[in-house]
Amino acid sequence: MASYTPSQRYLSTRGGSYDLSFEEVVLKGLAADGGLFIPEEIPSLPSDWYDQWNGLPFDELAVRLTSLFISPSEIPPDQLRNICQKSYAHTFRDQDVTPIVTLDSKQHLYLLELFHGPTFAFKDVALQFLGNLFEFFLVRRNERTQDSKRHHLTVIGATSGDTGSAAIYGLRGKKDVSVFILHPKGKVSPIQEAQMTTVLDANVHNLAVEGTFDDCQDTVKALFADPQINKTHNLAAVNSINWARILAQITYYFHSYFMLRKLPDFDPSTSKVKFVVPTGNFGDILAGYFAKRMGLPMEELVIATNENDILDRFWKTGYYEKKAVHGRAAEGGIPEDGVKAHSEGVKETLSPAMDILVSSNFERLLWFIAYEVSGDGTVDGSRRKAGEHVKAWLNQLKTSGGFGVEPAVLQAAKKEFESERVSDKQTVETIKSIYADKIFAPDYKGATKGTVQHGGYILDPHSAIGIAATLRSLQRSAPRVQHISLATAHPAKFANAVDQALRDADGFRFEDVLPEEFVGLESKEKRVTNVKRGAGLEGVRSIIEEEVALELAAS
Repeated sequence: MASYTPSQRYLSTRGGSYDLSFEEVVLKGLAADGGLFIPEEIPSLPSDWYDQWNGLPFDELAVRLTSLFISPSEIPPDQLRNICQKSYAHTFRDQDVTPIVTLDSKQHLYLLELFHGPTFAFKDVALQFLGNLFEFFLVRRNERTQDSKRHHLTVIGATSGDTGSAAIYGLRGKKDVSVFILHPKGKVSPIQEAQMTTVLDANVHNLAVEGTFDDCQDTVKALFADPQINKTHNLAAVNSINWARILAQITYYFHSYFMLRKLPDFDPSTSKVKFVVPTGNFGDILAGYFAKRMGLPMEELVIATNENDILDRFWKTGYYEKKAVHGRAAEGGIPEDGVKAHSEGVKETLSPAMDILVSSNFERLLWFIAYEVSGDGTVDGSRRKAGEHVKAWLNQLKTSGGFGVEPAVLQAAKKEFESERVSDKQTVETIKSIYADKIFAPDYKGATKGTVQHGGYILDPHSAIGIAATLRSLQRSAPRVQHISLATAHPAKFANAVDQALRDADGFRFEDVLPEEFVGLESKEKRVTNVKRGAGLEGVRSIIEEEVALELAAS
């Protein structure tokens, strides 16, 4: 693969696959050994990156960044530029795609709004890109293929809320693609459910699973490992286990840094930057880790979790466990929460998109830390050892419900990240306090309706978790540290939490939070298939096989 740099070749975190192309990892999604794909090397930025990239529009910045991970022999530069333009140039309501807003200039507190896409959530940034990648690869594969031998892609994903609708809007109506989205029945917000199930395109299939998000995600992973369906269907992943999702999200870390540098109180010689990321599946913050490793100037990334705090407990104790077992920091939590780490699994919170027991993308970080800590001095040997460590840790998680890491691994993790856990009570208090600050003019209008009312900014519960963690980080940080907290969803997507926090606030009306796209959405015609508890791999596989056969017969 002489035309590829190491950052444009890919391997599995568990050591079973090496030397794969970008197209292969995007279309496969999950490695055959159950691992996740990562680049063999994280690229460094060009020496003149700031001067060359400063001021570029979002779509062109995406071209410059993604080209470091994609060989021009796979996607020529003009075609990569076309993919990025289709994904970002006219798809988002704000001309900056992901703008930053100032919440407190004295404290250097900023919010990165990631919800200006079609489904009002941060995942639009990645899934518009991924949908266009799928289309590009399929068109190219099918250009000279007879209809009976066309390459048909069966895209499968699990969602705790926003991934499903963003994937559906990115893939609806695309030729030679069937998309199946599994969501936990009754455990996503009504708006999120309606955004998914009211899309009636023939290639879109919603499966409501009786169980938790982890049940949905386990089924998706089982499908990718299942030899029976893989013999007859070309499966592709749409969850953040797909490397292209992580890759696309790197862009907004750089874009926000450029915007921050334009502010009058930013002094590059003294100002430092921290990003605070509300996270459940560890994909969004992992993109920040890649940006940091590439050379974007930043201090630690701050992990913000809700009461499903497996990540926070790892950074406190060095143990990654489904149930809290080791250490006082893992046992305590907030007394008002009424939980430690529910023995039956996931706790339902006001931030349901983060109600996740096991963070899939954490495996990717573990590989890079294992490579750094346990390497033998050679590239091949260090890669092999890293894969062996990750495989052993994940096997222990599967068989014993958790694993611990050696102190050197935990210290390496702490060098890059800090962590905070935010309760439901603290989430509500944060929504209230930010709204009460009235930081905007009464007539302020953002690119997306509903985020500001009577001068008060309205956070969704996930973004509120990020701000709560940011306020704690500000207390322990030096005075010139700038904090960018990621706002991952529009407040209208989580009516109960926002209404609970603000229903008694002067002049607040939830009806005014709703963008026009949401009005009447829940009353529209819906199409969804219910999956009984315990149906598992066999039940979902039969649904997919039947629906794809009907699609192909009708095409």
